[in-house]
Amino acid sequence: MAEITYREAISGVLREYLEKDDRVFLMGEDIGAYGGSYAVTRGFLERYGEERIKDAPIAEAVITGAGIGAALGGLRPVLELMTINFSLLAMDQIVNHAAKLRYMSGGQFSIPLVIRTVSGGGNRLGAQHSQSLEGWFAHVPGLKVAVPSTPYDARGLFRAAMEDNNPVLFVEHSLLYNVKGDVPEGYYEVPLGQAAVGPEGTGITIVSYSRMAHLCRQVAGKLAGEGISCEVVDLRCLRPLDMEPVLQSVMKTHRAVLVEETWATGGFMAEVASQITAQAFDYLDAPVARVAGKEVPMPYSRPLELAALPDEEEVTRAIRQVLA
Repeated sequence: MAEITYREAISGVLREYLEKDDRVFLMGEDIGAYGGSYAVTRGFLERYGEERIKDAPIAEAVITGAGIGAALGGLRPVLELMTINFSLLAMDQIVNHAAKLRYMSGGQFSIPLVIRTVSGGGNRLGAQHSQSLEGWFAHVPGLKVAVPSTPYDARGLFRAAMEDNNPVLFVEHSLLYNVKGDVPEGYYEVPLGQAAVGPEGTGITIVSYSRMAHLCRQVAGKLAGEGISCEVVDLRCLRPLDMEPVLQSVMKTHRAVLVEETWATGGFMAEVASQITAQAFDYLDAPVARVAGKEVPMPYSRPLELAALPDEEEVTRAIRQVLA
C-alpha cells in the first residue's frame, strides 16, 4: 500500500493508459501547457506530446462533439471539462448523442468516452462555478456517472471507466484533490455501480457521495466517541445506482439520513429516499431525513458560502433529530 492524494490517484491512471494504449488521448482546456486547472495533467504535454495531449479552445460543445466522434472512430478519448458548470454548454452532445448512439444504432456503435469534470463549492468561485450538477446527468440512461470520495475509489473507478465501452462522466470534487489515502500498488478496479459501506454501524444509516461522504465519515467517527453507532454508505456511482447496500443498512439500523451538497429540490437523494420508502418502509422507525445545500445560488462571500454548504454540525444535528 502507498499513501497518495486524490489528485495523484487520477493522474496516475491517466499516465498508465496513455502509456499502454495508443488509442487514448486527452483533450480539454488548459490541460497541456498549463498542466490542468487542478494540476492533474502537469507535465503530460512534455512527456506525451501534442498528438496525445490536446489543448482545446473554450468551446465545451466542440470538445465533447469531437470526443464523441473520435470514440465512434475507434479511439478512447478522455475529455476534461474544467468544471461541471461548463458541461451545460455540452449537454446536447452528452445527453442526445453520447448517451443514445449505442442504443439508437442497435449496438453497432460504442462510445468509449470518459469525461472528467469537477463539481462542488467551497472555493469562493461564485454562483456560476460552484454547482453540483452530477444528479442531472444520472437521470439519463446510457450514461454512467462516477463520484469518488477517496483516492482508493478515484483510482479504481477511473480504471473501470477507462475499460468501459460506454460514456462515463467522471466527477471529481475540487476540495478532495489534496485528500490522502492508502491505495494498493498493484492493479485493481472498483466496479462502476457498486456502493461502499464503512464505517459499519447499527444505530443509523448515513448515505452520501463525493465530498459529503468524506464529511459523513468524519461525523461518524466523532459520534462513535459518544456511543452513537453510524453506518456510512458511499454510493460511489449515481448511475448505475447500487441500492442494495443502502436497503440492507436501513433494514439493520431502521433510520436513515441522506446527505448531498446540492439543493434538496430535485436533488439526487430524493431518488434514494423514494427507493428506501418503497422497498424498506416497514423497517423504518423514523422518517428519512435529508441534509442538502441551501436553496440559493452559491454566494461569493466566504462566510455566506460556508453557510450555504452542509457541514459537520448540520449533519450531526440531523442524526440526533432522527435518533430522537
